[in-house]
Amino acid sequence: MKSDYWNVPDEQVLEKTGKHIAEWISILDTLKARDKKSNDVVAHLQSEYAVPRYWARTLTTLYLKSGKE
Repeated sequence: MKSDYWNVPDEQVLEKTGKHIAEWISILDTLKARDKKSNDVVAHLQSEYAVPRYWARTLTTLYLKSGKE
């Protein structure tokens, strides 16, 4: 696996998850994902949005790696 697996194009995220990256960022902001354990965020995306595990992990990592506050 490449070390920057979370750097995926928006078109691919839309195709695999049904939402654009910006939409996922907004969802994760609302969830306050930065304050939660990443495994809990992944589980939430899987259960609440039916995101496949790989993509839930990818989105969570992308979110946490981008815009570190």
